[in-house]
Amino acid sequence: MSSTASGKNGTWRNWGGNVSARPAREVTPASVEELADAVRKAAEDGLKVKAVGTGHSFTSIAATDGVLIRPQLLTGIRNIDRNAMTVTVEAGTPLKRLNMALAREGLSLTNMGDIMEQTVSGATSTGTHGTGRDSGSIAAQIKGLELVTADGSVLACSEKENPEVFAAARTGLGALGIVTAITFAVEPLFLLTAREEPMTFDRVTRDFDELWAENEHFEFYWFPHTGNTNTKRNNRSAGPERPVGQLKAWFEDEFLSNGVFQAAQWVGRAVPATIPAIAQISSRALSARTYTDIPYKVFTSPRRVRFVEMEYAVPRAAAVETLRELKAMVDRSDLKVSFPVEVRTAPADDITLSTASGRDSAYIAVHMAKGTPYQRYFTAAERIFTAHEGRPHWGKVHTRDADYFAGVYPRFGEFTALRDRLDPDRLFQNDYLRRVLGA
Repeated sequence: MSSTASGKNGTWRNWGGNVSARPAREVTPASVEELADAVRKAAEDGLKVKAVGTGHSFTSIAATDGVLIRPQLLTGIRNIDRNAMTVTVEAGTPLKRLNMALAREGLSLTNMGDIMEQTVSGATSTGTHGTGRDSGSIAAQIKGLELVTADGSVLACSEKENPEVFAAARTGLGALGIVTAITFAVEPLFLLTAREEPMTFDRVTRDFDELWAENEHFEFYWFPHTGNTNTKRNNRSAGPERPVGQLKAWFEDEFLSNGVFQAAQWVGRAVPATIPAIAQISSRALSARTYTDIPYKVFTSPRRVRFVEMEYAVPRAAAVETLRELKAMVDRSDLKVSFPVEVRTAPADDITLSTASGRDSAYIAVHMAKGTPYQRYFTAAERIFTAHEGRPHWGKVHTRDADYFAGVYPRFGEFTALRDRLDPDRLFQNDYLRRVLGA
């Protein structure tokens, strides 16, 4: 997965290819001071400001016709505090670099998502998460952050310093300012044993509560047009380290999960009628395996097949009913869905607009291959998700607006009031934020 880049005509495009924008100018600051100057200059010129990382959001959350801030020079670890067990990292640092650097120091984040190409600020600002019974999203592991606000000042935030900003800015949608550094909680490097195995849809939904309760990290993929899933259970281990063999890893993670899967997407796009048969084969392609490795090598996986995604967080207690309704909808329709549906969980957290704010959550994600019409499938899925008071991932396709969010987020007014205070002139506004937060 590569980061996005502007073409020769000055057009910026996101990773999924479904969002583009033509900023008036781009700035790549080499310091926080340069970034603050760029914010002040944009305000003087009457231009809006947005920051963009690798462009992995499928919404237009980072799109602007004003000033586009690229933070790729603001990278690296500022400080490791082994007494407090924290690491402070520049906002433009890719999660991959952070994970590798921490491992070299004998440290690790507690939990992470399955993709690590995003920048730390982009991932946390949109609510990127993995799966966990007790451990939450990447943003839930933040202990402090630094923010350049609309007047160009630099604001430090933590539970003790500007706590009301800290409560919101951990998942701030880019609406409160531009994050320049983040302090994460870390812990000594540990081992995880991953157990991956096929399981029927009926069994995984019947035993969902038990599977969730018995495992620190549980997730599964359901293959539409089939009754099959592939499950993954990650739990801490005393060792020894037993990683997947190099040849086996290449065959399963690269050849099957990326190469063959990509070919299947090409065939499905060319001849949609073949998709159900391909799904039956794909759902049986990966065999059971167990391995033990350091966290980022277990949690993350390469994603080379490009796609567009919608994901909603529903109350965890509603997960099984929601999934069964989704399966019934696909089964009775003439939709041809070539991508598996991903299901994960997270405990409740205290972040104002986190999708897990105040409630234990289950995440259900639907995908379509890049270039494939997705609107009818996503519309039908969204109708099901919203019937269960679902909260869409801020960086993934959805059609909800501020009125809807005011109903599903008890602290929504708290966030918008803070935005009024920090950015009264809406320097960080764009069309997406106008829709989801109001004018």
